[in-house]
Amino acid sequence: MIKQTKGRVLGRPKSKDKTAPTNEVILQAATRLFFENGFQKVSVDDIAKAAGMTKATVYYYFDTKAILFTETIVSLMRRIRERIVQILSPDKPLYDRLFDVTIAHLQATTSIDLEGFMRESRSSLSEEQIQEMRMAEEEMYKSIEEAFLTAIEAGEIPAINAKFAAHSYIALVKVGNYKQSDGTTFFQSVEETAKNIMDVFWRGFFGK
Repeated sequence: MIKQTKGRVLGRPKSKDKTAPTNEVILQAATRLFFENGFQKVSVDDIAKAAGMTKATVYYYFDTKAILFTETIVSLMRRIRERIVQILSPDKPLYDRLFDVTIAHLQATTSIDLEGFMRESRSSLSEEQIQEMRMAEEEMYKSIEEAFLTAIEAGEIPAINAKFAAHSYIALVKVGNYKQSDGTTFFQSVEETAKNIMDVFWRGFFGK
């Protein structure tokens, strides 16, 4: 029997509206179960029970578990992108805004092996579903890329390949929550991890 716990879905703020649309209730339950137990161990019946509805209702909105999973990941990435855009919006130096994004990302994914989770599910998805998730992930990168382009135009940073910089930055952030063989992370705190990530990134691209 899979584990079910109550908690806030990654990237989603606390809900003030108790009458969320049915498909949203299903997505919230599915996201929680998929991340807690993995794609293979979760059934549509599990999701229906967690959402407080019948399996037929889940199938009414999502034809298959693979489709539901795809929509779960795409919705999650859209929320993460919205959060990144929000954090990048204040009138602060680019370094400070990227530091804030790094902190938020590390805190949101501290107990989740997102890369491993995605690898586990690929064999059960169609090429179209995988492509849909890749496109949603690319949109996350674009929000970072746009911040670099804006900073270049403003003369805040020198001209660089903004797309390459965005992918490099995200790759470093993903390493931040890597667990070593003894279960520990590289650094003692999220703040220390974020500082080291930003030091490596900033010096690598801007030499200071």
